[in-house]
Amino acid sequence: MPSSNPLPPKENALFRKILKCYEMKQYKNGLKLAKQILTNPKFTEHGETLAMKGLTLNCLGRKEEAYDYVRRGLRNDLKSHVCWHVYGLLQRSDKKYEEAIKCYRNALKWEKDNIQILRDLSLLQIQMRDLEGYRETRHQLFKLRPSQHASWIGFAMSYHLLGDYETANNILDTFRSSQTMETYDYKHSELLLYQNQVIQESGNYDKALQHLKKYQMQILDTLSVKEVMGELCLKLDRHEDAVLIYQDLIKRNPENSAYYQRYLEAMQITGVSETLEAYKKIQSDYPQSYCAKRLPLDVCEGDTFRALVDEHLRRNLRKGVPPLFVNLRSLYGDENKVRIITDLVEGYHQNLTSSGYFSAADKEKNLPKEPASALLWTLFYLAQHYDHLRESEKALDFINAAIEHTPTLIELFVTKGRIYKHAGDVLEAVKWMDEAQSLDTADRYINSKCAKYMLRANQIKEAEEICAKFTREGVSAMENLNEMQCMWFQTECALSYQRLEKWGEALKKCHEVDRHYAEIIEDQFDFHTYCMRKMTLRSYLALLRLEDVLRSHPFYFKAAKCAIEVYLRLFDKPLAPESAEEELDTENLPPSELKKLRNKLRKAAKKKAEQENAQAAQTNQKKEQHSKQRNANQDGDPEAPQLDELIPDKLARPEDPLEKAIEFLRPLQMLVKENIDTHLMAFEIYSRRGKLLLMLQSLKRARAIDANHPTLHNCIIRFNKILESQIAANEVDENVKLVIDRERVQLFREASSATELNDNYLAANRDNVDALYEAAKIMYQLDSGRRDEAVSLLTTVDLKNVSLEKATKVFLLLKSGLLSGGTAEEQLDAFKKRCQKRFPLAIIFADVAATVATVTTTQSSSPASSATTTTTATETTMCPMEQPSKISQPPQNNGSEIVAN
Repeated sequence: MPSSNPLPPKENALFRKILKCYEMKQYKNGLKLAKQILTNPKFTEHGETLAMKGLTLNCLGRKEEAYDYVRRGLRNDLKSHVCWHVYGLLQRSDKKYEEAIKCYRNALKWEKDNIQILRDLSLLQIQMRDLEGYRETRHQLFKLRPSQHASWIGFAMSYHLLGDYETANNILDTFRSSQTMETYDYKHSELLLYQNQVIQESGNYDKALQHLKKYQMQILDTLSVKEVMGELCLKLDRHEDAVLIYQDLIKRNPENSAYYQRYLEAMQITGVSETLEAYKKIQSDYPQSYCAKRLPLDVCEGDTFRALVDEHLRRNLRKGVPPLFVNLRSLYGDENKVRIITDLVEGYHQNLTSSGYFSAADKEKNLPKEPASALLWTLFYLAQHYDHLRESEKALDFINAAIEHTPTLIELFVTKGRIYKHAGDVLEAVKWMDEAQSLDTADRYINSKCAKYMLRANQIKEAEEICAKFTREGVSAMENLNEMQCMWFQTECALSYQRLEKWGEALKKCHEVDRHYAEIIEDQFDFHTYCMRKMTLRSYLALLRLEDVLRSHPFYFKAAKCAIEVYLRLFDKPLAPESAEEELDTENLPPSELKKLRNKLRKAAKKKAEQENAQAAQTNQKKEQHSKQRNANQDGDPEAPQLDELIPDKLARPEDPLEKAIEFLRPLQMLVKENIDTHLMAFEIYSRRGKLLLMLQSLKRARAIDANHPTLHNCIIRFNKILESQIAANEVDENVKLVIDRERVQLFREASSATELNDNYLAANRDNVDALYEAAKIMYQLDSGRRDEAVSLLTTVDLKNVSLEKATKVFLLLKSGLLSGGTAEEQLDAFKKRCQKRFPLAIIFADVAATVATVTTTQSSSPASSATTTTTATETTMCPMEQPSKISQPPQNNGSEIVAN
């Protein structure tokens, strides 16, 4: 290796041993060898040796020392590619990828053909999606190592990712023609399929089909060949060929519903009767196929539907298929089909109870009686059926009858818990879900479901104890679930802490979820070289495209939304500093009260100190164990630096809550643009910053998705209010005002004032409960004299077609402080009684005494005797299972902003 300060042969041999020790992860030996060189007075400041010592120290977790040595080395030898390469590795270990790329480029100035530096540079370029730079680097690697397969594949893929499909295909053709193979293996097969994907993405479907036909005998994945050929034939309108292909695929797997859809498309069948005939033929060919019998129910109607669904229901109830309702649930969007199913299953229930047959006609024909279990599964289906229709009392009657019939079937208790959840009784739902998991403590699904219900009821400690049955021994369940990236638990936990107003704990869980996604993105590094070597190119391409949109996943959206709401709450009402909480006004207290207060503070301080000491000891113990394990294995990972510890108290007191909220918002703005909540959250952040143009941008994007959205209407009114206040204070730039004036016409829909806009919106959306909710709030905000009108709008809502969640939202708004004595109180009581009649099991509308009784019962008489609740009646009442969205107001207010604003 050329250097501006070369070592003599003896020291150079030692230096090469240092490199080998680093590659073999023998870090302590590497440090000893570096010491031998650096203790020589002639080479105490040898740049490359200092750099390698720093790199070795970094692998042992001594990061500050590592940077000192590497920077010293770089200062002493700026023309050494080794020093620049090492500095790049250090920057990469801290995830400073752009800085690392600069270091690698500097290294290449002094050693432009260094294979290792070029490979490391290409990894960072594809990781950062610098596709132009990636193509240049892969081209240089290709020129240096044209005999290596990875050079050809990486070169071709660089053009593919840039959309230059023709060049990518030519490179792959040249590469294959240069290979001489007697037998065709998996790698060759995958290469051909990848090349075919490149041709398909270029839009040349005919060429792609010809390519498949030519090389199909060399491709081992015959299923992929048939599926791709079928899709290509459909795109090219070669329906006869497609029919044969999909017939073969159905024969191979008669339970794949996608094959049936493609088969009907190939047959060019659109009419209902033709579709049913086609399914009837398939049923005769594959009498055991469930899909062939289920799919016709989606298209048929009337008497035909009744006959087919009757046969389908009888067959599955007779066999005892637990997911029968789940399989038919998609039919419930059609009211006529729901009516037919209701008539049939109710008839089964009556006849099975009285005679043991599904119908009286079966009895007259002297057919064999149905098995005794048929009644059980009929009761089970009816319970799920009425629960879906939100007729909770009927659903409970049927599920109780089913439990009385067979008290050992776990699915019955799960369904009963679900019924109570949908009915609004969270404590009773937890009680029955806990009973279900006690019947089979080895069932992870039931265990997880029980934990989720507990979290929805804010029973966090109990949920953790339930999950502990399946986590690693010796580690707390919460910590182990974080290690396993169990994001459903963490998002539910965050929402529970948010409802309990434990802001720091909620943010900790949200940040943990965010870190999981960062780790998944980092894990790409493991595949950039592996997939090239193993030739899993299609999977690799799918991975890259998945990573590009990773944070659009619902888990991330849920956690980010929770974090943004909490940060907005902390901006609106910041928590007092920890030191300020202890500074109390003691001057006016009597001596006895002062003594009690001081004792209380002393005990609290002592308890807090003990907790901090225990936490610090636990952290130190973990670090020691980690260090011992790493030293024992002589192993370290420079790519995985230690992350800062998430401390709830610090998270709950951020310096700039809005900046933290924007960090969670940015990925949503890039990847979840189609969700209106993204833009409504953006408006909430920018409105608090007074950024008019960004607020306008958010409103325009939201309006493009749903111009009639109730929360958007609220935001438009508030935008107008903020704009007018800034204009009045002469704080709006003329150019900004010009842009806003151009857009106001569309936003305000030609209304001359906010009041007129709200009245017009109300007149056009009187049947929409969400619209009434927002319009009533705005009505009161714009004119407090119209309070009675706003209250009347909400209390006279027709509850017949209103869901429990929407009724809860309206009730909490009315209860929040809008009403203060007189007729308003009477209206609230009347509305509450109507809600009690419509939702008799919902504890939020129950009387206080009944609610307390429910809590007491749950605490003392849980069937499994293992779920003890820590949730108070007030907490449960104010936190229903499915809370309404709280984007347009601070999360904890539950509607009280109507008086605050």
